[in-house]
Order: sequence, then structure tokens, then C-alpha cells
Amino acid sequence: MLKKLFTVVSLLIAFSMVLAACTPATTVVKETSVVQQTSVVKETSVVQQTSIVKETQIVEVTPTPAPTTRHGGWLDQMVWSVVSSDSAITQIKAGAIDAFAYALSSKDLPAIQDAGLNYAQVLGTYYDIMYNPAVCKDTAVLNPFSDRKIREATNMLYDRDYINQEIYTGGGLPKFFAIMTNGPDYADLADVARGLESKYAFNLDKAKAAITTEMNGLGATLGADGKWQFSGKPVTIPFLIRSDGDGTRKPMGDYVSTQLEAVGFTVDRQYKKSSEAGPVWQKSDPTECQWGMYTAGWISPGIERDGKGDFQQMYLNTSSQGIQPFLSNVADPAFQKVGDDLANGKFSTADERRQMMVQAMELGLQDSLQVFIVDTRSYAPYATNVQVSANMAGGIETAPIAFYTLRFAGVEGGNLKWGENDLFTEPYNPVYGSNWAWDQGALQAIDGAPFMADPFTGLYWPLRAEKADVTVQTGLPVFKSLDWVTLNTADTIPVPADAWVDWDAKTQKFLTASEAFTQTVNAKVKAVITFPADMFDTVTWHDGSKLSVADFVMAMILAFDRAKTDSAIYDEQAVPNFDSFITAFKGVKITSTSPLVIEVYTDNYYSDAELDAWVYLSFAWPNYGFGEASWEAIAVANMAEAAGEAAYSPDKSVAKNVEQTSFVGGPTLDILAKYLDEAIAANTIPYSPTMNTYITADEATTRYANLKAWYTAHGNFQLGTGPYYLDHAYLVEKSLVLKNYTAYPDLANRWASFTEPKIAVVDITGPAGQVKIGDQATFDIAVSFKGAPYPQAEIKSVKYLLYDATGAVVKTGDATFVSDGAYQVILTADDTKLLSAGSNKFEVAVVSTLVAIPTFASVQFVTTP
Repeated sequence: MLKKLFTVVSLLIAFSMVLAACTPATTVVKETSVVQQTSVVKETSVVQQTSIVKETQIVEVTPTPAPTTRHGGWLDQMVWSVVSSDSAITQIKAGAIDAFAYALSSKDLPAIQDAGLNYAQVLGTYYDIMYNPAVCKDTAVLNPFSDRKIREATNMLYDRDYINQEIYTGGGLPKFFAIMTNGPDYADLADVARGLESKYAFNLDKAKAAITTEMNGLGATLGADGKWQFSGKPVTIPFLIRSDGDGTRKPMGDYVSTQLEAVGFTVDRQYKKSSEAGPVWQKSDPTECQWGMYTAGWISPGIERDGKGDFQQMYLNTSSQGIQPFLSNVADPAFQKVGDDLANGKFSTADERRQMMVQAMELGLQDSLQVFIVDTRSYAPYATNVQVSANMAGGIETAPIAFYTLRFAGVEGGNLKWGENDLFTEPYNPVYGSNWAWDQGALQAIDGAPFMADPFTGLYWPLRAEKADVTVQTGLPVFKSLDWVTLNTADTIPVPADAWVDWDAKTQKFLTASEAFTQTVNAKVKAVITFPADMFDTVTWHDGSKLSVADFVMAMILAFDRAKTDSAIYDEQAVPNFDSFITAFKGVKITSTSPLVIEVYTDNYYSDAELDAWVYLSFAWPNYGFGEASWEAIAVANMAEAAGEAAYSPDKSVAKNVEQTSFVGGPTLDILAKYLDEAIAANTIPYSPTMNTYITADEATTRYANLKAWYTAHGNFQLGTGPYYLDHAYLVEKSLVLKNYTAYPDLANRWASFTEPKIAVVDITGPAGQVKIGDQATFDIAVSFKGAPYPQAEIKSVKYLLYDATGAVVKTGDATFVSDGAYQVILTADDTKLLSAGSNKFEVAVVSTLVAIPTFASVQFVTTP
């Protein structure tokens, strides 16, 4: 998959989008890659509020964790290795591994159950067909997918229901949109979604007609053999089909190939593993047309409560993925605008946001840089003596909560053997390194964070931060659920004159609001995050250096510097996403260093105040989007890049013909070691005009010495502040060793209270017999959990949709509450008059306040004249 984390957040969303990934917007991870909640990130939905909700208090009743004196992780050591998915179950049973984090598909669930293994259900993985949108440099070669209308037409060429049934044994959900089909936004937009799904449903004849029209316009001809020709040669599509992973993308790729061949294309099926396909579709010049299609996969590392950033993340050149083919996609200007505006929160009401989401859904299908196929339901198996809390979207592979709770049941310590689909698919570096799910998973165990994602709701709890005060412009549809956040409103939110609003790469100083603007600028949101007074005394990097204000300031600088042409590390890859980000960003200010208090001002916002605090603090926390790093590690890597010997991003490494920076292996380790020695000799303070305020000469000496000692002992520069540290990485063997960090300040049981999500079960009782058109029809809805009625106080919404015999949505509304766990919908005579004779469908979406994954249920009923 690419399991590209959808995401990775830290600027994840700010410069987002972990999918990605996911969360606010889903940090997508490449599959896979992680949609960093913006989100790619890389299965039920929560209904989006359509009116302002003042405050909802979520009270979670959880068991008290058993006492312990252990710090860091529960395990002494984890050994990660690559394991084939088709042998994972056998290897767990034999004791060769204890867990296989890369989830198996729904077709493998019976085998997991027959083996008697435990497993975590994963709802955040999805697959699609990604196209190369470029026009070929060789004018004698035609790339049909450079034509937007051909890409659009292929939506009707692929039978998603067939793929789901035949390849995923019906365990997935047919997918048409970037937003999660089992997510909150989809539940709110279900009426629109169903209509578009009907318009773009499988229709071979309609797809062929649209493709024929466009191919003729491109100068291609259809030969007597039914094959398209261009410049005297067959129109051949190089199709990168992933042969590894959970084993489902190969049959999907074969099916797609057959469909394309049925409309006249010649398909060159190239079966490749992730490490083989990645360099082609990510790093090759798209105009060279080395590839035309790819079986892409993504995973959201967390539950996506707000998918407004998904369209930018999954289609546009402003995507935080910052890789081909996104950078080469020239989208329709209207789509570019609405996608960027949604991602940057340029709306004032919930209704305005909804209309923009509707527009983006329509334009996304017209663009179809990616044709989404299926939201999967997959399963990560592990041994019966292993205990772990899983995230409902990311499972155990990419969800931070997993590494804070992973243990052998009833045991403190032990060595756990962790199986993955792959490792080191791309170089590890915190600024623009590997975003593949398995690689980001390892980093989740190493890295610390300001907040912890609730694995069931997608909200955030303080991990390293202490509290947040969020102020929003009066009237904005923002609400809070948890008591660690204070939510206020104000008619105007002025940006302080001394707030940092931009960066001058030549002088290496921040520009203040008073220097950049001629008058006071107002923001829509102000987030003030306060950290514990003892944080800089108790939190340390894995080499023993204490976390410091300088680490935060360095992260702020890098958010700007790489996109500035005067910077020694300028990278044009960083520009599109930065240009989008800066339209909403209004400023940042450190108001106190003891305790650390940071204010962030922005026009971008999410409907959850908890997400607003998390996203904008991600701008300052020393995680650069692809991992944590201390200021001195970044300083050394910057020196190497400024000297032209390495580059953070794959695009720049190719353009400059240098190695992509890796903190864990390969030739850049010697380069980094050389510049570390230079930094030690000069006692370098990076960006000294700014950083001199936050770094003393003595501190620089100590920090560089600690980093040198760490590199000598462990052979890597991959520092974090999390519960485990990277002891050694073995790139050739594709293995790594993580060990417990005993100096971690928190007890191992801090997150042990997260146990089981309270997922609602929904049963619908429809009218007995047939319904006469013009008569009343009553539907009773029972909502329960483990056989007991689901309390009304824990229900956010019960929404219904009525479909006619053609599949069109003719009415939507909210069910009437009767009693705890009981709801009712009465269709009036006028309602049933909207139906014609035949079989109709009544569907319900139930959203709980305790679980951000809605439950859908439906019944069929027959109407007669």
C-alpha cells in the first residue's frame, strides 16, 4: 500500500497534512503512508454539527490502572523485522513473532479467528488508483491520464461493489471520496454522497463513451483490433501494481487492468513491492512517463473528526505530501481554491463549510488524480499473551496509544518480536523522510508529543502540554468536549505587535506583526498552550540532553526557512504547502519560558477546540512532520544540506544529485558525522541572530557532546523524547531494535485506562408487509451496546435517509427520541408519495459522543400504488 500516513501532523496539518493520514484532517500515512492528520493517515462516520454547539462534556468511565513504579514503555525491548503477510498467522502461532502490525485484510479474519489469536480491528486504511497527471516529454507518447475527463470517466469503469465482494469478501465499504466513508463528514453529507455515487456508479458503456470522446480529441485512433493507437503505436499504460502488503492490491490491479483493456488501452502490468514501486512514482520526473498508474494505499493514524483538509491532501499541489504526482497536478482553479480554502478554514459558518465540502466532493470526482476504491476493514493479529490498546482507525501500526500500552499481559518488561510488511522504504529524516506506515510506526514509539489522541473519539488529551485556552471569533461553529480546554469567544482577536508572523531568511530573524503589517491584524482563533513548570527539568532527549525552548524555536524556524529563496537550505518542494499555510497563519508568540507558554494566532480552525489546540501547537513542538528532532541534530543536517552534500526531500535529492538525508543509515551518516565534528569544533549556534537568545555556548557544547556520544554508541541520529529509543537500525537486514527509555518522566500505566470502544449496535424494525404510497410508515430504531440500551446522554445524533427504488435520496432527517436506546421515524403520507412502486431503502446513521465512528444500518421495504 503506500500506507502513506495521511498524514504526519506537525505542521501536519499546519503544513500538513500520520494519510495520513488523518485526524483533524487525517495525518495521512502512505500506506501505506501515514494522511499526518490533515490528514492524509494515509469506518463509520460522525455527523458534523450544523449549528453552533456551546459545550458538550464527555465523561468517560474507565477502570483504574494497576499501580506501577515503571517508567517509559512496558517492554524492555522490541525487535522489529519484516514478515510476509501470508506467513504472519503461522509465525505468531509458532512464537517467531508476537504481533503483526501491518493489518491483514477482511478475507483473512476467519484464519485469524481459527488460530485463536487476538487482533485489533483497523478502519482507517483505504485503497485507490493513482494516476500520473503529466503530459509526456516525448511527444510521440500519450499519457491518457493527463486528460482530466479520462480520469473522471474511469470512476465508472471500476465496479467497486464487485471489488469489495470478490477481493475483500464484503468486509470493506465502496469508496468514492477522499473523506472517510465511515467518518463524521460522510454521515453529515450522506445525501450528497449517495447522489454522486449513483452518478459515478459502474457503467462500462458510459465510461467507454466518455473515454472515446477524449481520446479522439487527443489525436488517438481506435484500431481494427479495438486498441487505441497514437503515433503509430499502441497507447500503453505502465501500471505499478503492488504485489506485497495484505495481498489485495495485486488482484485489484489485475481487475483494473482488465477493465482498461476492455475500453482499448494496452496495460503493462508491473508487479512491484513498495520499495521497488516507490522510487518510480514518487521520485521520477512525471513527464518521463515511467508510470501511468499505481495501486495506492493510505492509512489515517487516528480517527478523522474533521475531513476538511482531505481534498488538499489527496489531490492538490499544495498537499503536505509534497511529492509527485501531487506537485505536478494542475487542478481546476475552482477545485484548487475550494480545497485550499477548506484546508485553511476559510469559512465562517457550519452551513458555509458544508456547501464548500459539497463542491469539493463534486470537483474531486471531476479531477480524479486518485480514484478511490474501498475503505477497508482490516485486522492486526497478535498473540494471546499480548495486551495493547488500539486506535479504531490506525490500529496498532501507527497509533501512538499502542506503544504506550503494548505489553505482555500481567508482565512488566520482556522482549517482544514485532512483524512488519517492510522497513526503511525511504530514508528516515524528521523534515521530509519516510512517511510509510511501518516506518512512521517505529517513530511513534520513539517520539514524544504535546497531546495524545483518544483512540475512540479522535479528540486529544494532554500528554506533555498541561492546558489550553482557545479563543474563537464570535459566531464560529467551534465547541469543546473535554475539561482541559477552556473555550472563549471574542468579537475581535488582535495579533500582538511583537508576535512572529514571518521569517527573513537573509537576516535569520523572525518578522514581527509591527514590522510586517502597517495596521493591526485580527485572527479568527487564538490558542494559548501552557506546559508544566517542570517540563524542561524532567523531559529529556534520548541522548540525555534536556528538552529546551531552543528545540521549539528551531521547529518554528524550519517551518518557514525551507520555503524562503534566501535560505541556505531552500527547497522548492516546500513552497506550495507553505504558500497555502501562510494564508491562514497569523502569528506565534512565546509569552513565557518558565513555564513555557505559547500563543498561536490563525484564521484556520476546526469545530473541536481540542483539535485547534493540538494542530496549532504542532507548529511549535519539535516534531518536523516526519519525526522529532533536537535542535542540534537539525543544525547538523542543515549544514550538510547547505553544503550541497545531502537533502531532506526526495525531489531536491534527485534535482541536486545528492543522497536524501537519513538519520539511521546509508552514506549520509558519515556526512552528518563530519558536520557534527565541525559543529563541535566551532561550537555552532544555528540561526544565531535568533537562537542566541535561547542557546548558551555552554549548552551548545553539552548538546553536541551528547549527540556525538549517542551516535558513537547507537550509530544513528534519530533522537526522540518518547517511551522507547532506537538502539540500532539494520537497513540491509531490515530490522531495528527499540529499547525502553527508563528516564522517560511518565509511569508506564498512564494510558492503561483505554480499553474497549463503546460502538453502538443498531437494529431497525420497519413496517410489516408492503407500504401503500400515500400511507404512513413507521420505523422503530433500537440502539444498544452489549445488549443494554445506549443512553441518550451519550448519543450525538440519530439521522435517517430515505431512498427510492432508483437509489436516489428523497428525504433526510433526525429520528425522534423515545427513551434510552429507542428512537422512531414516522414517514408521513406526503413522504411516501415521494416514492414510486418498488423496493426502497431506509437507512440510519447513529453517532455516539464516546466513539467517533458512526454505526450505519438499513432495511428494505416495498411500496405499492
